[in-house]
Amino acid sequence: MFWQEEEDQEHYRVPERVQELSFSIRCKSLPVDHSAQLASALLAALPWLDQVEGAGVHQIHVAESGNGWERPQEATDRLYLSRRTKLTLRLPSDLLTRAADELTGQCFEVAGEPLEVREAAAPRLLSLSATLYARHVVSAPQQDEEAFIAWAVAQLRGAGLRFTKVLCGKEHRLGEGASRLLTRSLLISGLSHDDSVRLQELGLGPERLRGCGLFIPHKPV
Repeated sequence: MFWQEEEDQEHYRVPERVQELSFSIRCKSLPVDHSAQLASALLAALPWLDQVEGAGVHQIHVAESGNGWERPQEATDRLYLSRRTKLTLRLPSDLLTRAADELTGQCFEVAGEPLEVREAAAPRLLSLSATLYARHVVSAPQQDEEAFIAWAVAQLRGAGLRFTKVLCGKEHRLGEGASRLLTRSLLISGLSHDDSVRLQELGLGPERLRGCGLFIPHKPV
């Protein structure tokens, strides 16, 4: 764990450089580990996507309900999607309209299931949360937790970001064969508004189109 004293937050207006673009979708179910298949399908629909600096695709998640149901964890378990389930891209603001125009109405297959992309919601600005969380950050196979945190801290400092805590979470494996990735979850706290937005814009590590290195506001359980 990395830890230092907190600094005062600054008043800050969220810039519009990078935003979140969410689409309603129609899809019955997906495996928990669907990131590689979703990225491939989106690249077929938006072939320019992997050339865009800062572009990312959030993995499709299903919230846990209040009646004791827990989200499946095993890679091959199925996520059963509701009408409220969204497909969300993180994009530079000058590409939001293009992505909405080209993706709306597309229907493609993801992990053997047809997925129809329906209407896009209004773009959403990035968060001002002082604590951000990434479900997956790509880790080198030989890195233990201590080495991974040291690497993350060096990357964050190299980007000029200020923070007070870096906590490493669970280890995961995404994909199979040549596309297989070792990832770890990562929490960063003590961020100023400016640095929170910059971290969301920059991300951390590779494989953003598979949902890796994308930071979102942390919601304590």
